[in-house]
Amino acid sequence: MSQGARILVVDDEPQIRRSLQVSLEKKNYVVMTAASGEEALEAMVHRPPDVVIVDLVLPLIDGIELTRRIRERSPVPIIVLSAIGDERKKVEALESGADDYVTKPFGMEELSARIRSALRRSVMLTGAEPVFKSGALSVNFERRVVLLDGNAVKLTPTEYDLLKYMIQQTGKVLTHRTLLTAIWGEAYADQAQYLRVFIGQLRKKLERNTARPRYILTDPGVGYRFAPEASEDSQ
Repeated sequence: MSQGARILVVDDEPQIRRSLQVSLEKKNYVVMTAASGEEALEAMVHRPPDVVIVDLVLPLIDGIELTRRIRERSPVPIIVLSAIGDERKKVEALESGADDYVTKPFGMEELSARIRSALRRSVMLTGAEPVFKSGALSVNFERRVVLLDGNAVKLTPTEYDLLKYMIQQTGKVLTHRTLLTAIWGEAYADQAQYLRVFIGQLRKKLERNTARPRYILTDPGVGYRFAPEASEDSQ
């Protein structure tokens, strides 16, 4: 799936653009680069990418505004890559339309894993496959049936809706506000504790070890993401 995928790297530092281009091309990606938001938007018109990697600090159009503009015209996965690790900036970037956020310094294997996850999600959103499978977990969206190790898992309607929404956004970091608004509506947008209760209930039913979840991962202070494969990531 990732072979030949086109990636647009947007960063105003030439050495970072070059480093990412070399590293990603070694992994068989087709890489385009842009030094500014204006260059990125122009590049997308001529050769639409499969994934966009955006630095937050850019001249004229910053990364958050660029993310907004890209999202207005395209559903392409966007990964924000920045040395700014402030949680408020993470939330702002994600709520502007970014799918994920990687903080510098970072390892190429981590970035590659995030890219693969973004590509998987993109395929899921455009595909017609009614059954989602990941390890021991299987979800039939047509029948609303959830199986774990072949055994039926009884979910409440709200738990199911929350799980389905997260699976449909696989690999994407979803802020508390995004999840609360999508499942419960605007009136619940600030009820983070409400969300934590339901996440806890889902983990009890789906995770073998709730202290080290495989599927529903936490981005501290920001939100949650659904991981399609077993992971050693955050609790």
